[in-house]
Amino acid sequence: MSRPDTLISPGGLVDLDAVMDVMADSFDPAYGEAWTAAQCAGLLPMPGVWLDLARDRGGVIGFSLSRIVANEAELLLLAVRTAAQRRGVGKLLVERFIDEAKIRGAERLHLEVRDGNHAVKLYEEYGFALVGRRRNYYSGPDMRCFDALTMAKIVSYPN
Repeated sequence: MSRPDTLISPGGLVDLDAVMDVMADSFDPAYGEAWTAAQCAGLLPMPGVWLDLARDRGGVIGFSLSRIVANEAELLLLAVRTAAQRRGVGKLLVERFIDEAKIRGAERLHLEVRDGNHAVKLYEEYGFALVGRRRNYYSGPDMRCFDALTMAKIVSYPN
């Protein structure tokens, strides 16, 4: 899956530094959404987990981290460098997540996003709907709290 200037491809533990660079650039610390390198490194080798990277000529500009358990897949993280946002990179990563989840046998897709994050509109474009809210789930360094929205999508298969 690619655009003329962007290629989406699988990643792994060797790409952790690039993932952390993108996360540091794209997640505002005021919201407490970013993961640590240890959290990512601990999850990546687990069964059913996959990492996709978005690259352009300058290197990694985005990523998504996902997992599948039984027939349910979850988009755990998605980030795009600030300078590369609003260019369709997030769409490519969401499309890749949906396609890969279907290949792996998912029937239901899940994700969680901070209330107020502009990515909510992106997920709605791909058929994700609000199914729950976790009050005060995210907290930034100033201890302000923000709700998490739980969204889901049923994957339909052609007959």
